Amino acid sequence: MLWLVLGLALWVGAHIFKRIAPDLRARMGDAGKGLVAVLVLASVVLMVIGYRAADVTPLWYFGGWAISANNLLMVFAVALFGIGHSKSRIRAKLRHPMLYGLLIWGVAHMLVNGDLSSLVLFGGLGLWAIATIFLINRDEPVPEPYVDGTVRGDIRLAVITVVIFALTTTAHTWLGRWPFTG
Repeated sequence: MLWLVLGLALWVGAHIFKRIAPDLRARMGDAGKGLVAVLVLASVVLMVIGYRAADVTPLWYFGGWAISANNLLMVFAVALFGIGHSKSRIRAKLRHPMLYGLLIWGVAHMLVNGDLSSLVLFGGLGLWAIATIFLINRDEPVPEPYVDGTVRGDIRLAVITVVIFALTTTAHTWLGRWPFTG
């Protein structure tokens, strides 16, 4: 569990650095971006190692309905991850789609993984997403809404969402985690 907590702390620290020390981060320029990228990658590696090595301490079990709810929420989470870079009309409606996607991802995974390490990982990242939304809203003005969205962009987003969801469920299967009921 130690590696998981250290990875989560490194993730939060690397991402929040820009918010708590903006002048220092700006002076670092591109080197700062590289450092943050390395720290984020290291944090993901630590979280994966820590999560896979953690003892399973059960906290809750919601039953089979939670698997279906997880999968439905994951489709929305995948779509939200893509909205910020899409040419979809939906892009104009949301300010923080990737952070909302990460929050939904965390909640979805806590529905089906009711153990302590899952609560730490998925709950911790979800709380980080909420805190980051508040920090960005506090520190940055609301940008002009995206106006170039099209129906074609909506369709492309839907297709990409389905493909990424399929790839994700396939990867879960290869890793030994069957993501469906039955």
